Amino acid sequence: MDAYLLDWANLLLRWAHVITAIAWIGSSFYFVFLDNSLTAPTAPELKAKGVDGELWAVHGGGFYHPQKYLVAPKTLPEHLHWFYWESYSTWLTGFGLFTVLYLFNAGSFLIDKSVHDWSAGAAIGASLGFLVAFWLVYDLICRAFGQKKNGDRIVALGVLVFVIFASWLACQLFAGRAAFLLVGAMLATAMSANVFFWIIPGQRTVVAQMKAGLAVDPIHGQRAKQRSVHNTYFTLPVLIAMLSNHYGWLYQGTNNWLVLVLLMLAGALIRHSFVARHKAQVQGKRVPWEHAVGGTAMLVILALWLAPPPPSAAAVAAEARPVAFGDVKAVIDQRCAMCHNAQLQQKNVALHTPELVKQHAQTVYQQVAVLKLMPLNNATQITDAERALIKRWFEAGAPVR
Repeated sequence: MDAYLLDWANLLLRWAHVITAIAWIGSSFYFVFLDNSLTAPTAPELKAKGVDGELWAVHGGGFYHPQKYLVAPKTLPEHLHWFYWESYSTWLTGFGLFTVLYLFNAGSFLIDKSVHDWSAGAAIGASLGFLVAFWLVYDLICRAFGQKKNGDRIVALGVLVFVIFASWLACQLFAGRAAFLLVGAMLATAMSANVFFWIIPGQRTVVAQMKAGLAVDPIHGQRAKQRSVHNTYFTLPVLIAMLSNHYGWLYQGTNNWLVLVLLMLAGALIRHSFVARHKAQVQGKRVPWEHAVGGTAMLVILALWLAPPPPSAAAVAAEARPVAFGDVKAVIDQRCAMCHNAQLQQKNVALHTPELVKQHAQTVYQQVAVLKLMPLNNATQITDAERALIKRWFEAGAPVR
């Protein structure tokens, strides 16, 4: 029953996490688009009000006219909408999901003893340390170099180097699946921390200065803008790191850290392509698609690198031989039954009788032969030949007699 309740918690937290993430990413992408698409106002009344940029848009059968003030409007409006619950809710649901799935099952999900043999408590502490340490180092880099000449480039390079190091280290300490997700989680933590520690406090300071009748210091808006831009570049790397845990062939290789880095870098390049596109269209310049082309080329190179080798002569000969269910059952008993038996039925899957193997044949085929997600972290050391055996058996109709 405990496992069943954890599965429900997993489902509901995952659902809430996706919903709030869509809301956060959607608003973030929109405002980045808006900032890069504004044009200087021509109407005297807008200039008199202090409007620095405007945009006319049509959507849903109506026309919209958003305007941006360089620092702040001359008078504070009565109703002011704040964008922060999307960020906080996304992080809280994500951390709840990480806790239910990974921290409560650290021995199975965080630890791969063939990578690093340590206790569940140590793995939990280290995983939480990753989230905190990345934010502290990233924030230090931004504080030290963000306001200096060429600060944006220096910060970008410093953060890139640290992300590469963190990706390598995570893949030396944790199971591949957990390492990929943990790197995504540390970037997502920095994104939400940017909102909590910099963006919202800066905006509140501006509002407080206006209410007190003081001159508004533009530094708060500049810092908030800088962190907001960082967040938009983190978004696609975070998403691919989170999605990757559904594809075992991505994180099971010996150089999995490099796969992760290239995936995230491709995402950042593609995201930059959209940001640059908005700017180019407003300025009447050529759209610089080369960043997206570079990111896409990186993905193609990854696909070629990770492609399985052509089958050997022995494998081709094995393909021609019929599969005996006894051979399949022997693999399942050795590699799968320890977590899927009469006493323990992970994910409500039991495989201790031929009838149950037949009932769950498609699940076994998908998880073992196609996605290669099971056995989890390959704890039972299933071989590629055994995965191929299950594949041939299922494709032959999954006979059990």
